[in-house]
Amino acid sequence: MPGPVKTQAVVLRSIRYGEADRIVHLYTPHRGRVGAIAKGVRRSRSRFGGRLEPFFRLDLVLHEGRGELLTVTSAATVEGHARLRADARALDAAARACDAVGRLFETTEPHPEVYNLLCNELALLDAEPARGTLANQLAFRLKLLLAAGFAPQLAACASCGAHDHITGFSGAAGGVVCSVCEASSFALDAAAHEFLAGALGAPLAATPDASERALRQAERAIGETVEHHAGVRLRAAAAG
Repeated sequence: MPGPVKTQAVVLRSIRYGEADRIVHLYTPHRGRVGAIAKGVRRSRSRFGGRLEPFFRLDLVLHEGRGELLTVTSAATVEGHARLRADARALDAAARACDAVGRLFETTEPHPEVYNLLCNELALLDAEPARGTLANQLAFRLKLLLAAGFAPQLAACASCGAHDHITGFSGAAGGVVCSVCEASSFALDAAAHEFLAGALGAPLAATPDASERALRQAERAIGETVEHHAGVRLRAAAAG
């Protein structure tokens, strides 16, 4: 039923619209991804100030009408993440995190664990901007895959269940594969396998590091898993 909606949200994206308005893409804990219009936000005396920019975590009041877009009627800052905005690497990592959430979870289906994960990632980057590394970005994406139900099989061959002679990764199979089942897979070094397993199981703040080669293999594994099982292509992660 049309009416006011109170929610927290992270601003994923903000787009200029018309002469003074903005369209904002929001990720919320209980309504998933939603779109809203903020009218008059670009005027100098707007009551919203600069709050409706990417990475802000907000307490919002939205009006739900008959159209697809909600209307922002009130916005209060919970976290502005000002420090990450001063660091190019952290800023880029935050943008890629928001983009990944927007692509993988583009519906209004609620995923509060994804909302909390995104909030944790932005808070981590704000507290320690130097953490916006390639390893951090890949660990975040792995945890998104886990929330989406697409986490890769890493404990044994995804095709036959063998635990020995793991030599490759197959996005189609959904995980690592052994030397017998390696058709249509790509070679996965032991270091990349170790990183994937460690990053999936560790908190974001304790993400393990690995060589550039291992991280790029891990990125390919994540990308192929997403493409085969979610039908989505993520932006390449930035080196850091």
